[in-house]
Amino acid sequence: MNRSYPPHDDKAEVIHVEDGVHDADEHMGKQFANDAEGNLLHVDEAASKRLTRKLKHLICQMDLYVVPIVAIQYLFAFIDRANIGNAKIAGLEKDLGLSGYDYNLLLSVFYISYIAFELPASMFTKWFGPGRAIPLYTIIFGILSIAMAFVTNLGSGCAVRFLLGAAEAGMLPGIAYYLSRWYPKRELAFRLAMYLVCSPLAGAFGGLLASGILKIDSIGSVRSWELIFLIEGIITTGIGIFAWFFMTADPQTARWLSAEEKVLADNRIKREQIGSTVVVEKLNKRGILQGLKNPVVIAIAFTFLLNNISVQGIGFFTPTIVRTIYPNKSVIQQQLHTVPPYIVGAVITVIFPYLSMKVNKRGLIVLGVAPLCLAGWAILLGSHDQSVRYGAIFLTIGGAFVPGPTLPAWTSGNVVSDSSRAAAIGLVAMFGNCGGLISTWTALPSDAPWYNILSGLNLAATAIQIIVWAGILIYMKRDNRARDRGRYDHYVDEYAPEDMWKLGTKQPGFRWME
Repeated sequence: MNRSYPPHDDKAEVIHVEDGVHDADEHMGKQFANDAEGNLLHVDEAASKRLTRKLKHLICQMDLYVVPIVAIQYLFAFIDRANIGNAKIAGLEKDLGLSGYDYNLLLSVFYISYIAFELPASMFTKWFGPGRAIPLYTIIFGILSIAMAFVTNLGSGCAVRFLLGAAEAGMLPGIAYYLSRWYPKRELAFRLAMYLVCSPLAGAFGGLLASGILKIDSIGSVRSWELIFLIEGIITTGIGIFAWFFMTADPQTARWLSAEEKVLADNRIKREQIGSTVVVEKLNKRGILQGLKNPVVIAIAFTFLLNNISVQGIGFFTPTIVRTIYPNKSVIQQQLHTVPPYIVGAVITVIFPYLSMKVNKRGLIVLGVAPLCLAGWAILLGSHDQSVRYGAIFLTIGGAFVPGPTLPAWTSGNVVSDSSRAAAIGLVAMFGNCGGLISTWTALPSDAPWYNILSGLNLAATAIQIIVWAGILIYMKRDNRARDRGRYDHYVDEYAPEDMWKLGTKQPGFRWME
């Protein structure tokens, strides 16, 4: 059974947009995505100029209605996760009677439930729909953050933190999966950056918010660090309720898109899903397993684990490190000193994913920014000078947060179906939170005040990331060349055109996104 397929062209693009935003990435443009009748989806090159203005308007609409509502939810999700670091230096340890490794235990229980519920939450998000699941998560962890204001000992604190981890488990993979329903692969990394930039912004805003809250004497019986959890939890709950009513599930349910724009939005995604006839298929076992067994996804997930040792460690322990650098300053001044490094990190977190969209590369971007993080941890490990150590925090934050949006986008670009994407992003997020669990034991009381274990472990983790990313790129280039030579062509003889999706990444037209 012989079939002919259009040749792969590294320069092929379906729609050219002058400002650098493309309808599909250069590898996935004119290949095997199908319409409902099994015909190849194709946008006539001659019509590209006429469609450019409509495409730009569509993208602006999505950037206005889709990204901000998930970004604000993730901002407060990260604040509610990391504000325990601000509460620690405001008296939480003393009031709860924590000693020794109790604080590390309090951090760890969050990640135990986070990891356990990561994949189930990702599947629930796919089944229930991200437009409802994400606001639900936001409301629940907002309520739990409020509850954290009323804990009185280690046991009650651990119970609330465990539930908070379960509630937040679906947030990061859920939002990444949600945005992948709206944006094609080339555009996705930058849009992920637009919400994941909230990670460093949460550090900056959380420090500012905590310093402001601590100026309030009390609200009823709630005082000091308790106010941080109470006020931030109330804000989060309100945001979740708002999102429940105003968040749009997908382009087809968007009241703010015209019928023509809905078709264009769907085709932008469908064109990339090689062998698929629909954008969002029903949850299916084959697609899930294809996402979980993908070798590139597994390798990326491993590096996300290593990266999160830095990211989560920074989030939990930056206030503590700053306190060791400026021990004579007031608590409010120490909180304020955590802000500037996060501002710099936020800027870098947007710039590099934007560059990844321009050059249509993911691996080279994370490789390019990794030396910043490497240098930062090396300085923290080797220097005891206050000013030098404070400057090193800027480097670690600047380098550590860029993989946050880039790696999920890299993952999304290297699977085929919607079910595979949901599973793959969930796997990457689960591995990332294993790194978060490790991070809770990297800054030990016995290692104070220089925390050499924290710096040394993260230095090694960053070096390993660089090696693995380089290995992934080498594998991709070699396998893509093999695909160009026809290594996978024989697989198509086993399936009818409408069943081509079952091949997953073994489809001849699939190319790894580097």
